[in-house]
Amino acid sequence: MTAHPRPSGRSSVAPVVVVVAVVLGLAMCTVGGDGPAAVAVPWLMVAAAVAAAVWAVRRARKDRSAYEARLTAWAASEAVLAERLRIARDLHDIVSHGLGLITVRAASTRHLPKPPEVAAALTDIEDAGRHATAELRRMLTVLRSPDFDERAPLDGIDDLPRIVAGAAVAGVRPRLTVDPLGEVSQGVQVAVCRTVREALSNAARYAGPTDVRVRVHRDGRFVVVAVTDAGPAEGGWQASPGAGHGLDGLRERVGSLDGTLTAERVDAGFRVTARIPDEVPDEAL
Repeated sequence: MTAHPRPSGRSSVAPVVVVVAVVLGLAMCTVGGDGPAAVAVPWLMVAAAVAAAVWAVRRARKDRSAYEARLTAWAASEAVLAERLRIARDLHDIVSHGLGLITVRAASTRHLPKPPEVAAALTDIEDAGRHATAELRRMLTVLRSPDFDERAPLDGIDDLPRIVAGAAVAGVRPRLTVDPLGEVSQGVQVAVCRTVREALSNAARYAGPTDVRVRVHRDGRFVVVAVTDAGPAEGGWQASPGAGHGLDGLRERVGSLDGTLTAERVDAGFRVTARIPDEVPDEAL
């Protein structure tokens, strides 16, 4: 599978050289004649041949450099596509099957007698599994497609209610507040949504069914998102840590936008705050 066909290395030098050679051949027919042309034409032929040779060498070098640049860009694009396909295969083989099994096992307990709390928890597990499976399938479609930008819908500020509502399935009790932000660039919107997703996911893993406040507001030229949980749930909640790379990746994403990410304990809970610069017109503030 290739994103684009291999670039062509054809040069525009050869056709021009052929035309010049034909013209010189025709001009040679005048050699041996009488008159001023018999003296001028040979010198004109030499001058034309030298000029054509110099032009051909320069043009050939320019065409070669342009071809090598196109070839390098094509090779990089193919390498990215190959890596995306490898990631898609790994996600499908490792993650998709596990999510499917979790969803099926949770659904298979519907007819069994059980306490209401257990039934509600299994229903939440089934719903979360189906949602995660759908998101994973969309991601796999994006990874397998060469037209990445056209197939990958980006999260925006308007998606925050959906993201927060989805976290409620994991047991947390989120409350979202979005102050007027004015115009926000697409890259900053994506970073805000990723921050909220990761912070809510961490709260669900470490604090369990607890209250979480999500606030997004503007502070001058900065868009600020803060996600604060109330601390671990009562009743002996056992944290289930993840791989530990979520905040590192999020810090890298925010940093790529010249923003800052802080993660700190607040009272009994934990707060993740991202401050991302986003220049907007004065009238939009």
